Amino acid sequence: MERLHPSRARAWAENIAVESEEGLTTTQLMLTNHDLKPVEPARRQWGPWNFVGFWIADSFNINTWMISSTSIVNGLTWWQAWLSVWIGYSIAGAFVVLTGRIGAVYHIGFPVVNRSSFGIWGSLWPVLNRAVLAAFWYGVQAYIGGHCVYLMIRSIWLSWDRKTIPNTFSPESGTSTADYASFFIFWFVSLPAIWFPVHKVRHLFTVKAYFVPTAGIAFFIWALVRAGGAGPIINKPASIEGSELAWEFVKGVMSSIANFATLIVNAPDFSRFAGKPRDALWSQLFTIPLGFAVTSFVGIFVSSSSIVIYPGSEPIWDPLELLERFIDDGGPAQRFGVFIIALAFALAQLGTNIAANSISAGTDFTALLPRFINIRRGGYLCAVIGLALCPYQFLSTSNNFATYLSAYSVFLSSIGGVMVSDYYFVRHGYLKIKELYDARRTGSYYFTYGFNWRAYAGYFAGILVNIVGFVGAVNGGNVPIGATYIYNVNFFAGFIVSALVYWLLAKYFPMPACSDKWLEVGEHLEEVSLAYDDGSSSIAGSDSQRMGDEEVGKESQKLPSKG
Repeated sequence: MERLHPSRARAWAENIAVESEEGLTTTQLMLTNHDLKPVEPARRQWGPWNFVGFWIADSFNINTWMISSTSIVNGLTWWQAWLSVWIGYSIAGAFVVLTGRIGAVYHIGFPVVNRSSFGIWGSLWPVLNRAVLAAFWYGVQAYIGGHCVYLMIRSIWLSWDRKTIPNTFSPESGTSTADYASFFIFWFVSLPAIWFPVHKVRHLFTVKAYFVPTAGIAFFIWALVRAGGAGPIINKPASIEGSELAWEFVKGVMSSIANFATLIVNAPDFSRFAGKPRDALWSQLFTIPLGFAVTSFVGIFVSSSSIVIYPGSEPIWDPLELLERFIDDGGPAQRFGVFIIALAFALAQLGTNIAANSISAGTDFTALLPRFINIRRGGYLCAVIGLALCPYQFLSTSNNFATYLSAYSVFLSSIGGVMVSDYYFVRHGYLKIKELYDARRTGSYYFTYGFNWRAYAGYFAGILVNIVGFVGAVNGGNVPIGATYIYNVNFFAGFIVSALVYWLLAKYFPMPACSDKWLEVGEHLEEVSLAYDDGSSSIAGSDSQRMGDEEVGKESQKLPSKG
């Protein structure tokens, strides 16, 4: 077989290489491209109302509906379940604002933000960790979207029935031929949406913010009318009590936060497109709990209404399953209503998948191989992985769904804890932007061979505190009750432990490029050239030697506001 000539291989590599700044070294090309560098002013097009529309659109999705309804399945009353998600999403909103501010001030995404804590090369593991999880979640959300497509097709042709269409999948697989075909249709139709750049995809969320909530409220009214009003729902007592009820309430709060695990850590991926830092503050802090609480309220009532609509049955926690029953017992008009609502839910799943998964994973894959992958290519890679993971096996029961959701947050909470601790408590808001793209030994974020052992100590500590309870939840084995209680608050446990361990290690083993007082120097950041200067330092006029916290605090006051 003829070997590929080196010159041809080089030419082929140049042809598939993505856009990057001129004058970068080979090492720098492993750290940046156009999608990873700080967002220039021309692309900072997200205002406060864009963030409001984004979260209103994102809040109306099947996943949020499932989480709140799962609390009903497990024995809470409607108001207890609703209160738990109110609290959970309020806390999640605060976390999003905390991490999102880093991107809004310095206009950098999650992979670059983590270089300040985990190190230039050490950041690749958290990035890979989140990329794989986001790809897994992309598949799960796409499969739920496929169920929407199944309902849309069956609303038109009743012959599209998983019970009558020959099934080529085993009964244990968790899917059928009709369901998988619907899933593939949704997955395929979603591909064009990945093409659009992040600063322009906000228009999708604007459309979704109008159409999807309207359909959700229509479904809410429809279910209550069929149930004969809300009386039976409000009067339904809790089926558990005492400590069991208290812990179920806590798990409802934690499930809401776990639902936001990826959005908490990837908030800078969106907030970096904000025109001003305050554009990503109040608009998110209030819209997140309000939007998701309304969706949860609708989901709780519709789930509870199913008991009245179909006497003798358990609460139907999946709204798509309830819509499917509406098709079975309704005429053409009712099927048309199901089609419209299923279409809205399909759009909801598409928007959520783009926001929380494809852009997140795309940004992460970009950081793993920036010479050849940009956000668009990374998004398509995420879609392929999501398809290959066979996500239907994770959605067989509500208990499985909650278990995998909790497991998802165990790993991301430790990353978020280190991330927040580094920015707010160790560096006091001070970052050297150009050095986040500098892999030389003199760089402030090179640490030890590009890895910050303090960050990894905090990261693993946050995972270890949950690991026993995690094993018990996944395998159903007997574990100490204390470990179970810790795992019930897994996101808090992982976040607090990782943040505290990192802060203590940074205090007793000081790091360079830290300020001794609050000092954000990126608010007026303009377009940044990342090519190395002629001198030994990556920032003109700065000292190339590493400095302790007190020295950086003094020098940082002399730096220009552009960072």
